[in-house]
Amino acid sequence: MDCTGLCEALYRGGMDQGLAQFLSIFAGVLFVSGVPLVTVIFLIWVERKVAARIQDRIGPNRVGPFGLLQTFADLIKLLLKEDITPTSADRLLYNLAPLVSFASVILIWAVIPYTPYHYGADLEIGVLYFVAVASLGTLAIMTAGWASNNKYALLGAFRVVALLVSYEIPLVFSLLIPVMLAGSMSLLDIVFAQSGMWFVFLSPLAAVLFFISSQAETGRAPFDLIEAESELVAGFNIEYSGMKFGMFFAAEFLHVFTNAVLITILFFGGWLGLLWNEPIIAFLWLGIKSALFYFVSLWIRNTVPRLRIDQVMNFNWFFLVPLSIILLLVTSGVVMIFKTVGLVPLDAAGNMQLAGANLFDMLPLTLALLAVNALMIAPILNRWRNIGREARLANERRQQARMASPAVGD
Repeated sequence: MDCTGLCEALYRGGMDQGLAQFLSIFAGVLFVSGVPLVTVIFLIWVERKVAARIQDRIGPNRVGPFGLLQTFADLIKLLLKEDITPTSADRLLYNLAPLVSFASVILIWAVIPYTPYHYGADLEIGVLYFVAVASLGTLAIMTAGWASNNKYALLGAFRVVALLVSYEIPLVFSLLIPVMLAGSMSLLDIVFAQSGMWFVFLSPLAAVLFFISSQAETGRAPFDLIEAESELVAGFNIEYSGMKFGMFFAAEFLHVFTNAVLITILFFGGWLGLLWNEPIIAFLWLGIKSALFYFVSLWIRNTVPRLRIDQVMNFNWFFLVPLSIILLLVTSGVVMIFKTVGLVPLDAAGNMQLAGANLFDMLPLTLALLAVNALMIAPILNRWRNIGREARLANERRQQARMASPAVGD
């Protein structure tokens, strides 16, 4: 194993090489796990403040300056609450589910590249690792609902099967497009492949599909059916109390920001920006882009009403899934044509090599894929306009019929 960075500094300072390697790995693990843990505390305050502003409220403003310590007060309250385990519950699975739910989000950060030089692990199957680890969150929610031995919690777990698992299909298909363009599943390679052009300009439709699917995967509005209070009391976590109850929500808050980081890395160039070679500047670029998508997610949550289960499933199976499949097939066909005629950067083996390409190298492929996306988006927008017109006319006819009908008692 190579001894570089902190390991090399400790070794040159007189420390044993094995101990230096262990301490450097341990420090890296603390950093990778510490960043999301600290982030989630701040995100809870941000989410409550943004929701308050959108809904014309004040939000946290009493505990600490600007209410910054409100999250710590809530954390202390959860820690002091009684930890209840139902008598008829499966104790092992019941207590394991919150840990798995939170760990499934933390583990994703192990492959997040913060800068060109700072990342947890550069896995060759980074995208596949993300999909596999994110699925553990779904499994944790299903386990929590089943192990609670509560019919309302079980219904919430059933909705996980119907919702989260279904939306993984368009999520994976949209992920395949940046993988195909970069020629690698490594998140680090995907960012380097966008040095000439961000992938959102090559396939904006894939970026939108990923954003919508990730919103549903997280269980956020308008897809928050797994915790529909009006129908399922509190959903899958109805039997949980104290810190175990809080871990589910901490995982949700962090997962939303993690999705914002992932869409930045996959489609918006990650840390790429002005002076991106500087580690601090690169980290700031990644944070700024991710914060913008995180705000959009909060905006949607606090403005869009919850959809019905039939609307959510029809939208996925009859719109997102076919659209994602068609988009992947058409995009791969265009890329193959451009590789054949040599209009994209190629390596010595004849494979597409976007890392290190400039704007002019990427311009032909970008214009072609943008045209394909525009041709696919145009009929979709036209269909939505027709649906809106039909709904408006139907509403007007109902109002006219109501006005024309005699009042009761006449």
